[in-house]
Amino acid sequence: MGEQTVTGPDATPAPEAGDAPESAPAGPASAGMTADGRQPESADVAGAGMTADAVPGAPAGGAPGGPADRTSDVTAGPGGVMTDEVGVVTGELTLRTEHADGRVTLRVQYKDADEWYAVTGGSAPLADPAALDAVHTIAVGLLDRPEG
Repeated sequence: MGEQTVTGPDATPAPEAGDAPESAPAGPASAGMTADGRQPESADVAGAGMTADAVPGAPAGGAPGGPADRTSDVTAGPGGVMTDEVGVVTGELTLRTEHADGRVTLRVQYKDADEWYAVTGGSAPLADPAALDAVHTIAVGLLDRPEG
């Protein structure tokens, strides 16, 4: 055996010329990579990216999905919000984003009123109910213009 060079507090000695390389450990430290080209052993980790048992639209962890609508108060910008039933509505509004039967629909009402109006052009297919929050966030960003 010859002399080995070791640097750093946790360094592993480099193999000497002629020594057979040991297989690299499989696990987090090796990130599934080996120096000798052999595949690491499979890590048996429950739920490691598998979603075969996931319920469509349910939040992570298998909890039941939330309500099929989201609401936020908004202030319509210049020109207001065009609705199918009454035309343009302006001022303080409540926006509701609904998901039903594979479609998302935007509705508005004057704040604290009883009547809801469909936003013109505010309905589209949405197969994944988990995307409802994203659609609602975008709609709020587009319609809430208190500064104009």
